[in-house]
Amino acid sequence: MRKSIALLTLASSLVALTVAAQSPDFLLGTWKANIEKGTPSPGAQPAQSNISLWEALPDGQFKNTQDVVNAKGQKRHTEVITKFDGAESVVKGAAVPTANSYKRLDGRTTGSPVAYEYVQKVNGKVTVTGRYITSADGKTRVLVTTGTNAEGQPVSSITVYEKQ
Repeated sequence: MRKSIALLTLASSLVALTVAAQSPDFLLGTWKANIEKGTPSPGAQPAQSNISLWEALPDGQFKNTQDVVNAKGQKRHTEVITKFDGAESVVKGAAVPTANSYKRLDGRTTGSPVAYEYVQKVNGKVTVTGRYITSADGKTRVLVTTGTNAEGQPVSSITVYEKQ
């Protein structure tokens, strides 16, 4: 009987730890890019502002809303509803047909409580891959992006987001 209780307690603890490790708490909320800490692609002008809002939705879905003001002062508002399952999700508000697919990365290898990757397709062609790594305290998130721009030129950038 004691052995069964001990095994049940151990199993419950492991389930609780697994759920805690997958908790989206570090992802959710408003994130503002610290433009001064980032590194834009060579030759690119940094955005004036970049704000990202992550919300949890039913059925394991998440909504990401981004409001960006580019270097020329032009505003862009995009939204995507996704799961972290690798399936493509349409980006609403994008200037050209765009889809992103998201997947979680293993926290043991990234050292982050929440790490994920996205692959962006424009007109069906992979253009950008981004990797988000969240700090252990959940206050900072770094996005490293690599790929090609609309003209086919290589791009790479680092964006540092701070939780608001």
